[in-house]
Amino acid sequence: AADETFVALGTDTGGSVRQPASFCGMVGLKPTYGRVSRYGLVAYASSLDQVGPITKDVTDCALIMKVISGHDNMDSTSINLEVPDYLKSCQEGIKGIKIGVPKEYFIKGIDPEVKDALDKALKIFEKLGAKIEEVSLLHTEYSLPAYHLGALIAKEGWILLNGGRASGIMEASARGAKE
Repeated sequence: AADETFVALGTDTGGSVRQPASFCGMVGLKPTYGRVSRYGLVAYASSLDQVGPITKDVTDCALIMKVISGHDNMDSTSINLEVPDYLKSCQEGIKGIKIGVPKEYFIKGIDPEVKDALDKALKIFEKLGAKIEEVSLLHTEYSLPAYHLGALIAKEGWILLNGGRASGIMEASARGAKE
């Protein structure tokens, strides 16, 4: 945002790249699991964490993704698939792409400015040829608690696998088993 670099890399478990980028008018991307090597990363929750770029625009994001994507022998979770031409995909546009908009996200209490911004963005996507479809995610209300529980379990598992002392839930379980 301060024009000090072309790209920054961060780790994203539940939005740590995407949200700060959006707050600053930047592009943040959490790549598909295995697309970018996580070698050297100290993960919060190994099965959820990804390394992703923060850039000034989508073109810069496409360029850096071409560089950082691909198989890494040092990361057993990286996938060995051909790296797409992300820049070409950007130039092809979004005509014909379907964008699902969960109706459960437009609930009572949504900030009017946020709703207006989303509505404007959806209209722009439609003008560019995308098809906007309302979808339903019936269990949306459980998504945040499920995310936190899943991340906690993944973190504790990572600690155990890497020789650390588990804390929190594992210690509480051990105490409960004795009582």
